[in-house]
Amino acid sequence: MLDKETLVAYDKRYLWHPFTQMQDWMTEDVVVIERGEGCYLVDISGNRYIDGMASMWTNVHGHNHPEINAALKTQLDKVAHTTLLGYSNIPAIQLAQKLVEITPVGLNKVFYSDNGSTAVEIALKMAYQYWQHTGESQRELFIHFDNAYHGDTIGAMSVGGINSFHNTFDSLLFRGVRVSAPETYRPDRDRDASRNGSGAALKTRWLNAVEAALSANAGRIAGIILEPLIQGAGGMLMAPRGFLKELSALAKRWEVLLIVDEVMTGFGRTGKMWACEHENVTPDILCTAKGLAAGYLPLAATLTTDNIYNAFLGDYKDLKTFFHGHTFTGNPLACAVALENIAIFERENLLSELQLKIEHFKNRLQDFYALPHVGDVRMCGLAAGVELMKDRETDTPYPFEEKVGIRVCKAALSRGAMLRPLVNTIVLMPPLGISIVELDSLLDIVYSSIEVITKNRED
Repeated sequence: MLDKETLVAYDKRYLWHPFTQMQDWMTEDVVVIERGEGCYLVDISGNRYIDGMASMWTNVHGHNHPEINAALKTQLDKVAHTTLLGYSNIPAIQLAQKLVEITPVGLNKVFYSDNGSTAVEIALKMAYQYWQHTGESQRELFIHFDNAYHGDTIGAMSVGGINSFHNTFDSLLFRGVRVSAPETYRPDRDRDASRNGSGAALKTRWLNAVEAALSANAGRIAGIILEPLIQGAGGMLMAPRGFLKELSALAKRWEVLLIVDEVMTGFGRTGKMWACEHENVTPDILCTAKGLAAGYLPLAATLTTDNIYNAFLGDYKDLKTFFHGHTFTGNPLACAVALENIAIFERENLLSELQLKIEHFKNRLQDFYALPHVGDVRMCGLAAGVELMKDRETDTPYPFEEKVGIRVCKAALSRGAMLRPLVNTIVLMPPLGISIVELDSLLDIVYSSIEVITKNRED
């Protein structure tokens, strides 16, 4: 193997990292990961780090999991890939059946792709073409939300709402109807209500905004798309309790499709298998990725109803076919891993076992309010955002250019935890398989890192 110095030199010479200012990268030390062990990642110098972000919110049971490794190796001895265009394969069939079994009742058809962005692209195209086939071609607009993130492909960005990510590409994006969402941490909010999850006034305001958009564009809306319960990349913003349920009723009343982006929130992250289960919502279309293959391989799925699927059936000459596909759609290796992922949930009764960790996580996070520059702590299941403020009494944020979130994450790295911030919000999203002891270690590291950086001192 190449030595660290050579690897780092090659990295800086040849690699272009995502969401990274490469000018800064060229002056920084590079952590090169060599292997994983449970909830830890180990670099080529032997340093161990708790994976506090589940390798970009994907890892479920830990790294180098023996049962998942075995499932992957077993499938590899059979076939690594075979196309789903005009043919099929055993793991793709089995996984489709299993996904229908574990998702909300009524989602009976599975369309595979490679990642969250593509799952969303499929959902948008599917919804759009559905209305074309049902004689309502004027339905070509999607309602989406401020602070939303659905991926980085053109369609996914078109229904996003993070200006710093999306504005550069504005002229390339299709037009939709963007609705303002109630801010989770701003001077005019009821902080206590937001923290305990009620926020009735915010919920009403948000729902009224959606209904106003539906009314102003009556008959032209194809669908409403949102991240259920948590807006992830927008800042770990939590929706008011009951909002998703009432939004679903609103969509039904106005006869528009409801699309839920469960790419991050699915596979146990919120304490249930799917975030929409918290409010007993069955969407018209559900997108899943990230945890679907337990953080092992690129795999995504878009699930929909028989009603939508049936609108695409017709004679070959009618051109009702859904003309969309990916080279690695239904990849047997990824599907085999996903099947084992689900089997582990079932064998270990994971969702039930997870509740104790979630309660412990919630209780420990309250300690962070003792830090004077922690303005807010938001959590749902085993996902949390700790928002840092320069002055929480006056709701004054740290300036973007001070890179406080980045500095906190660097301090955490030196203490043995790997994190990634959302500007001034420190995201905590460890693998679901993390132990209570490991969870405490992670929280201790984050606490001390915030304390050191916000006090502008070094250990």
